[in-house]
Amino acid sequence: MEALVETLVDASDVKIGFHPEGYRIDTTASPIYRYTKWQVRPGNRWVDPKPVCFHSLPQKGWIHTDKFDWNAIDTDVE
Repeated sequence: MEALVETLVDASDVKIGFHPEGYRIDTTASPIYRYTKWQVRPGNRWVDPKPVCFHSLPQKGWIHTDKFDWNAIDTDVE
């Protein structure tokens, strides 16, 4: 992930960002990766993304980032 810029109050303010509970928003990604829930593994490894709807996302506590590297996604479930 790129450098953190700020913590946002509301999910509706996020264009690209993540939530510590394992959620990501990326409005620049394909629809399947726009809103996702991940398993967060030791070593801060985010794995096994599942698409979710916007309304199931936490509404507060988001951290903005510049982009995600979707080519480096680890989809292996251990």
